[in-house]
Amino acid sequence: MKRYWYWTCVSTSLFGANAAQLGDYFQPNSTGIKLQNGFERVYIQPFGNHAFRVRASIMRDPTGNEWSALLDPPLEGPGGNKGLSHDIKLPPHSSATIRNGNLAAQVTDGVISFRRVELDGSTSLLTSEFVETKTLLPRFYFQDFRSSSFEAYFSFSTDEDEQFYGLGQQECCIDNSVNKKGRVADLMNWNSHVRLPVYMSNKGYLQFFNMPGQGRIELGSQRTRFVASEATVVDYYITTATPGDYDTLQEQFTAVTGRQPLPPDWSFGYQQSKLRYYNQTQIENLAQRFHDEKVNVSLIVIDFFNWKFQGDWSFDASAWPDPERMAQRVKELTGAELMVSLWPSVEDKSELYITLQQQGLLATTRDGTGIQDSFEGVYTRLIDSTNPEAREFLWRRLNDSYFSKGIQNFWIDQADGGTLGEPFENNGQPGFIEGIPYSRAFTQYFIGTQEAAGKLYPWFHQQAIDEGFKNLTNAAPNTCNFLSLTRSTFVGGQRFCSYLWSGDTISTFEVLLQQITAGVSIAASGISAWTLDIGGFAGLNIDTDEGKELFVRWFGMGTFLPFMRVHGTRSCNLPKDSNLPEANPCPNEPWSYGDDNFVVTKKYIALRYQLVPYVKRLFEQLQATGKTIMRPLYYDFSLSDPFVANATRFNDPSIVHQFMFGQRLLVAPVGELGVQTKEVYLPALDSRHPGTSWKHWWTDEDFGAGGKFVNVNAPLDAIPVFYLGSKDDIFSGAI
Repeated sequence: MKRYWYWTCVSTSLFGANAAQLGDYFQPNSTGIKLQNGFERVYIQPFGNHAFRVRASIMRDPTGNEWSALLDPPLEGPGGNKGLSHDIKLPPHSSATIRNGNLAAQVTDGVISFRRVELDGSTSLLTSEFVETKTLLPRFYFQDFRSSSFEAYFSFSTDEDEQFYGLGQQECCIDNSVNKKGRVADLMNWNSHVRLPVYMSNKGYLQFFNMPGQGRIELGSQRTRFVASEATVVDYYITTATPGDYDTLQEQFTAVTGRQPLPPDWSFGYQQSKLRYYNQTQIENLAQRFHDEKVNVSLIVIDFFNWKFQGDWSFDASAWPDPERMAQRVKELTGAELMVSLWPSVEDKSELYITLQQQGLLATTRDGTGIQDSFEGVYTRLIDSTNPEAREFLWRRLNDSYFSKGIQNFWIDQADGGTLGEPFENNGQPGFIEGIPYSRAFTQYFIGTQEAAGKLYPWFHQQAIDEGFKNLTNAAPNTCNFLSLTRSTFVGGQRFCSYLWSGDTISTFEVLLQQITAGVSIAASGISAWTLDIGGFAGLNIDTDEGKELFVRWFGMGTFLPFMRVHGTRSCNLPKDSNLPEANPCPNEPWSYGDDNFVVTKKYIALRYQLVPYVKRLFEQLQATGKTIMRPLYYDFSLSDPFVANATRFNDPSIVHQFMFGQRLLVAPVGELGVQTKEVYLPALDSRHPGTSWKHWWTDEDFGAGGKFVNVNAPLDAIPVFYLGSKDDIFSGAI
């Protein structure tokens, strides 16, 4: 007890420093606190800059080396490699305070709170465990004593007017929120739904639950609650910065979860895809057309069913007789890379099925081998990428079938986990039942159950390919020669040579705008390597005037995304000309939407290549500091412009349907049919933008220091974009 009383008595001195003293980093004054409250054990330890890691368990201590999205030690800051070390041990209903940098963790009568230390030595309450007279305790557990795992409810206080950002990527297609206050996020993966248990507050803190299982986050008016369906330890991280300084929060967060390696230069250009190119001749003819039209292309994608049976992970030789020659021909004509789709599903007709089954490399169910899902009437199992042997098996096959033949980039599709990635089963066959009770929870992986670890399934799929890249290429540290494209991920996925896209969206103007809010939300969760299907995935008829206009409007927005990627299944008046699966004959190339529109799409592609130095510099900055690329307006203007802050609180479309591409370009996509003008809000500039003003990209008209709405012409070939500084500087890579 002497140690406890010592820390309690001196705790006030932790906050008494003046501003000059706070200019130096306040090194942790403790290795950590252990609070033991009967059967519960809670550890609070410094971890990274201005941050703490908290782990809680019941009946037994955490092991200290549980799987973690957190890097140990962090890239930057104190802590790490400490296991469960601590120098303060508290009994129930005790109090103590420790500090790391400008964040202090206080335990008062067993309740944990976090306070930011300000420059004058005062403190500001960020959040505390939520305590009410008659409610669940802030740390609450349910346990079925047949196992050591438990269900957990952790609750924290929140102000009614507090704003929260992040939570990963919301699903398509009606959630237009950037401020997530009042929302409930279900922590499961499915097509377009990539919820991540991390959020930032406008009070100046970021909180991440290092928990890859199913559950939910409830952002109520007075209480924020994290629920884990199955856990053996509750593990969370919290860090702080000055309110409004979201870049510092992301820098500190990515220092403990990892930074995006620098993608290869070719990836910053134009990427061409559709559902689907279904034979080798089509790909070679496509490359010839790009060459003849003198249109730049950096990547051509070969979509699903390039295989004969699911789980072959190789080309169907009847349609793709010479992949190596195809890759060489595409490179000769265009310089472009190729990417090929792989699904995690394995049907029993695959030549690999028996081997995978015998070696235990397929995910199973609680009651035995089971069946995970079916597609197009064929029952399938999933390769268990959480198993290191399965990852090695998968990469060997991908190398033999594709990588060694020059097709060296991989599209991780459908690998959301549990089933084939939808919130229903038996997709693509007559009579499938969308209302069937959610069944993924019964999937069993090498690392545990779907409830406990299911959100890691796509993460490990990314790792399988990343490990292969690193073993077979000589990429410099923190750089990539090749990439995978994934439909889902978990926190830490940004440290792979991989990028995320937003899944199967619907082709409407409303969804075009909704995708902005999805993109800035995943960016606020630490993942900036993001893109979407230009034109939307499904529902666009290329023969209609509306379909053509929608595609071109979406194309303009895609020019100003981290990756510019066209994809989708289109409808048209062409008859089907092949009996191969999913052999859609409808085109989706830049010249497919009419001669006049081809002039426009060529203009945007040319502009994208002019912007490559700027895009590359943004990714270099992302790699070095974690600085977000696709930026909601509150990132840069909530302090200088009260309208931005207040409009974000209420998810006002005039604000949340605009974004910054880096800190020099403001993009305001057109989301209506048939309009030729657009009202754009230009945020007020402050001292952080000395001598600059908002200028219209297409006319160079100067609109001054902002803080107002302006109306500009917005023809199809001139998406509303405004820039700060010099356009020549932007083209040269100045950010």
